[in-house]
Amino acid sequence: MNNIKPKVLVVDDEKGLRIGVQRLLEMEGYEVDVAENGTDGIKLGTGNEYDLAIIDLKMPDIDGIDVLKSIKQKFPNTVCFIATAFASYDTAIEATKLGAQSYIPKPFTPEELLSELKSGYQKRLLSLEEAKWLREREERLLEVAFEKTRLNTIINSITDGVLVVNKEGLAVLFNPAVFRFLELSDVKVEEYILDKLRPEILELINKFLLSDSKEKRSYTIQLELKPNREFFIEATASPVFHPEDNLAGVVIVFKDITELKRIELIKSQFVSMVSHELKAPIAAVYGFLKLMSDDKIPLSDEQKKEYLNRSMIRLDGLLKMVNDLLDISRMELKTVKKEIRKICLTEIIKNILELFHFEVQKANIQVNFNYQTERFCIDADSDEISRLFTNLISNAIKYNRPSGSITIQINQIGKFVVTEIKDTGIGMKEEEKKKLFSEFFRAKNEFTKNVSGTGLGLSIVKRIVDSYSGKIEVESEFGVGTTFRIYLPN
Repeated sequence: MNNIKPKVLVVDDEKGLRIGVQRLLEMEGYEVDVAENGTDGIKLGTGNEYDLAIIDLKMPDIDGIDVLKSIKQKFPNTVCFIATAFASYDTAIEATKLGAQSYIPKPFTPEELLSELKSGYQKRLLSLEEAKWLREREERLLEVAFEKTRLNTIINSITDGVLVVNKEGLAVLFNPAVFRFLELSDVKVEEYILDKLRPEILELINKFLLSDSKEKRSYTIQLELKPNREFFIEATASPVFHPEDNLAGVVIVFKDITELKRIELIKSQFVSMVSHELKAPIAAVYGFLKLMSDDKIPLSDEQKKEYLNRSMIRLDGLLKMVNDLLDISRMELKTVKKEIRKICLTEIIKNILELFHFEVQKANIQVNFNYQTERFCIDADSDEISRLFTNLISNAIKYNRPSGSITIQINQIGKFVVTEIKDTGIGMKEEEKKKLFSEFFRAKNEFTKNVSGTGLGLSIVKRIVDSYSGKIEVESEFGVGTTFRIYLPN
């Protein structure tokens, strides 16, 4: 019987027959368990799966038909025989309906018993083989069966997560990317996976698994997997059908939409800013123009000039905000056109300091620009680098204290040109530093209430530095000052 021992359960209240059958079958290579009554027979027969079961019809506690019924309900492929000297037509029909292979009349010879068991075991092997192929057909999608190696190679190379679940809830196909999207460390082929999925994804899959509909449509949801908009995904589930138009399973594709959500957030913040930041200056400009156009209100030339100047200041602020938002949008969408060439940072910073000469003198700020050589050069777009340092130096002036100082140093550290901008300004609190590079963030305290700005400058600075594979460091102490260090590869 090959190297696999068929497992047999013998349920009989006659000790002599029970022990005799056990010894005979063990000598013939069977693995045998015995039960002396129907109660023990049900316990063994439903607790373990046997290949064959020999069940006495008449037992003092539980009838053999009930034992047969219990075993067949739990393990329908177990081949069962009813052994009895009191067979009747009615019991034969009932036992056959419940799945009994046949009757073995008592008394029986060893040859008769072995012949029946051999035939039953062959049936058992055939039923298991049939069940195996049927299960594979039902649980595995046909696409996996054809050109499996090539398909797996293609699936594994996709950066989006792909998961295929059959109608039994088993994972039949997936790629490594799916672990990140499902927040799982391991999944095995043919493993039941539905209990490991987030409720939202499970509900998406169950739209197909729990429905008899043959509608070939997809469902999509978006989920925030990590708080503070750190990781967003989009999951799209679609049904997969057999050629006979029966549901084979569901394929779910996971996409990382974090960047798209960030852009959506910028748009949302822009709308919010329109209602808060733009409304007041636009209303002010509108009010000035309405006063100037009203012939009933006498205005001197000086008043009209003052209203015009105030309007221009308001509109200049609005124009700067719109330009900053457009710059951020272009950076997010990677549509910024760069003209990369060799540029000298010392020259760029000198030009920026000349640009702010009036503001520096007005605030009586002392500027110290220290560098060892003029040849601190990098490959970059001149306009972008100018924008970067213009924002930082402008902040060092705006947020400085009267008669304060700004110290700028340029050094070479390894493969980076490091520019340090240190001011003696108002500094920042620890919680403010964490939000420093967020869009529209502006520190609010008694020192900043009269300082204008859009809250977008440092966000633009961070994006420019990141686009050159550089980094930016910040040290700040509230009431003492702030130091920015910008590392740009040369």
